[in-house]
Amino acid sequence: MTDDSESQIIHRELDTDVENPGAEIAGIVQEIEGKEPTDLSTIYECVDGVLDHVFSTPPSPRAQMQVEFTYESYRITVHQDGEATFLKTD
Repeated sequence: MTDDSESQIIHRELDTDVENPGAEIAGIVQEIEGKEPTDLSTIYECVDGVLDHVFSTPPSPRAQMQVEFTYESYRITVHQDGEATFLKTD
């Protein structure tokens, strides 16, 4: 994990082999915020399983695919190689 304290951007590497990347992202937000899992909204309301497809059949590296969405007041960008950034929006 790396944090850019000036801009409040948090960088994480996701496990691209995990079956449920949405749960991994929710866990990261939970850790950052110091909340219990029951305090967070369901991540599938934000991404509806899209992340599962990014890692299950990744596109060609030349595609440079990324998914960007908002969850729990964070603007989250996930790249096909597992790099993720979390930017607090409020």
